[in-house]
Formats: sequence, structure tokens, C-alpha cells
Amino acid sequence: MELINNTPNVPAAVGPYSQAVRSGGYLFCSGQIPINPASGKIEATDIEDQARQVMANIQTLITAQNLDISRVVKATVFLRDMADFPKVNPIYELTFQGHKPARSTVAVAGLPLGALIEIEVIVELP
Repeated sequence: MELINNTPNVPAAVGPYSQAVRSGGYLFCSGQIPINPASGKIEATDIEDQARQVMANIQTLITAQNLDISRVVKATVFLRDMADFPKVNPIYELTFQGHKPARSTVAVAGLPLGALIEIEVIVELP
């Protein structure tokens, strides 16, 4: 098992966990919230811009491990409001460019730092 903690251009973990863990042929990525890595803060206020930032963080994390978004096998989307589902879906779909990993979407009572969205992914290693 290899812990990934210092991926450049991805927000640092906001708690006692790793950005990702390589284990058993997979990269398990911790949930990403819409923190802008340049400022270390959530800057976006609407769900669409927060979703774009989350997807950018995920892409950066995966790319930093020399992997491609097409290797994602499972995603879990956490939304503070399930009414945002139809707003997030096109942004999610655009990021995956036709690739359709297994996915769960869950409404939650709250997310870290007041985020509206968090997404975690599992990536198959080559």
C-alpha cells in the first residue's frame, strides 16, 4: 500500500487522511471538495462552479499519478441538495468524455467547509 499525500496542484487534505492510496491494483482517491488549490479556499458559490472545481481537482489528482480519467471504475457523488443533481450531471459527463464509470449519488446533511458537493473515485491501475 502506498499513501499519496503531496500531489501538486491538488488541495491538501483537510483532515487526517491521504489524498489517495494505491492498493490492490487500484488508486482510491479521497473525496474532493471544491477547494481552489491556488487559494486553499472554496471560492465558487454555485453548484455548477463547485462541480467544475471538484472535477478539475479529481483530474489533477489522477493525472499526477500518471493515470487517465478513463481508468475511473467507480465514483461516489455527495450532494448537499439532491435538487442539484440535474445541474451536476452535465459537468460530470463532460469531464468523463463518454466514459461511464459505476456511480452512486447520495444526498447528505452537510459537507466539509460548507461545500455543496464532494466526489470520490476509484481508479484501476494499469
